[in-house]
Amino acid sequence: MVDRFERFSLLLFEILRYWHKLTAEEMKKYGLKGAHSIYLLTMLRYPEGISAPQLCEYCGKDKADVSRMMALLEEKGLVKKEGIHQNLYKGVFKLTEEGKKAALFVSKRASLAVDLASKDLSEEKRIVLYEALEQIVTNLRKLNKEGLPE
Repeated sequence: MVDRFERFSLLLFEILRYWHKLTAEEMKKYGLKGAHSIYLLTMLRYPEGISAPQLCEYCGKDKADVSRMMALLEEKGLVKKEGIHQNLYKGVFKLTEEGKKAALFVSKRASLAVDLASKDLSEEKRIVLYEALEQIVTNLRKLNKEGLPE
């Protein structure tokens, strides 16, 4: 019998593996990788613009990743930088019109994927699932800050 940790880990890794494959396939349309989808979706929620430190926090990425991703998205014409251009961490990034189209496309495709992936779950089970996952993330975040107790 598979123990709880192994089952938990395997299920999460399998969900992530399939999710990353789906996002990678969808992002090919824009010449991007699946990892860019989280940036587009996050930026879509902030039409007034979002700073690099906020992107780090909201996307769970480090400064180097944000820097690389924003540079590529700017190069593709999906994002523009407003504010002080000499310093990545001043000013904000905004989606261009093409970027908004791409982000809306990604959002619709992600919603479809989530709907199809959870189609056999009742609304009540979905609510419980998301609440449980949020609590697990909260607990793991705390454990990572404080370490495992002895």
